[in-house]
Amino acid sequence: MTQPRTEAAPAATTEPDTGSATKEFARRQTPAQRIQHLLHAHPAISPALILVLTFAMFTLLNERFASPTTISLLLQQTAVIACLAVGQTLIILTAGIDLSVGAIAIVSMMVMAKVSIDHGAPGPLALLIGVATAVAAGGLNGFLVTKVKLPPFIVTLGSLSIFTAIALLYTGGQSVQQVDMAPLLSWTGEVIPLGAFPITTGILLVGVVYLVVGFALGQTAWGRHVYAVGDDAEAARLAGISVTRVLFSVYLAAGVIYGLAAWVLIGRAGAASPNGIVEANLESITAVVIGGTSLFGGRGGVVGTLLGAVIVQSFAVGLFLAGVDDQWRLFAVGVLVILAVSVDQWIRRVRA
Repeated sequence: MTQPRTEAAPAATTEPDTGSATKEFARRQTPAQRIQHLLHAHPAISPALILVLTFAMFTLLNERFASPTTISLLLQQTAVIACLAVGQTLIILTAGIDLSVGAIAIVSMMVMAKVSIDHGAPGPLALLIGVATAVAAGGLNGFLVTKVKLPPFIVTLGSLSIFTAIALLYTGGQSVQQVDMAPLLSWTGEVIPLGAFPITTGILLVGVVYLVVGFALGQTAWGRHVYAVGDDAEAARLAGISVTRVLFSVYLAAGVIYGLAAWVLIGRAGAASPNGIVEANLESITAVVIGGTSLFGGRGGVVGTLLGAVIVQSFAVGLFLAGVDDQWRLFAVGVLVILAVSVDQWIRRVRA
């Protein structure tokens, strides 16, 4: 008699416990590796710590540094560079660099002023033409980078000289006073009294720029594509992202921001001068680098850039109040830049 056939019980399968593996990996990390991972995930932490230490140090040296009046002045002086640094951040996120940022802002500002005075254009039209000029300049840089395939460093180094010469030739090297322009062009210099802490409308405008760009980078597909292109352009292309279109759009967006910075500069300086922001290129790059955005692209954000811009200006104000020669500000900022790039190199070696 044949015995009834019995089915063997299926072998038990075990699923990998990913949660335990993650915990075990975290347990094996050294404190330095934990800090490395934390800074890789949150680039704004480094500049935030530097800013806190900076404020504490300069307040100890001179208690006036922490007064509302000083902080208000600090923000007003930071506004223009902070605005320019937003556009610089977008370009550096794509592993590029813009050495023409200050020259574009100057051309835009002088066009606004001259169109208003020489052609009697109303404020809104003069502003629009000035911003459009900055967009065209950014578009030229973008075209040379994306279509002609020239390196961003070479393109913007050349356009720096070109736009600087255009501004000087167009204006004859002459400044234009604020009182001669349409009232709208000086609107960014209006003071809003908030007790002992007055701010200008220009500061509010720069704040809006940061909110809009921060939202675009963090909450839109365009922002994710910007990070992807900066991290690895070839991988982004294979993933279906139009690298050329993203890069060109970044240079156009930067142009819009430079035009708005020119508007803020008119209100801040009370005039339009072809020599208005001589160190804008260096200071905008410094703010971005100290703010934790990687020069190699793909990592960073506008929050860190804002902190970096405030840090740079804090050294100027703090050392002045401490009675220290301004040359030490350049020394300190240079040290911070080298440290920031060194930390960035260390963070980029993070292992998942």
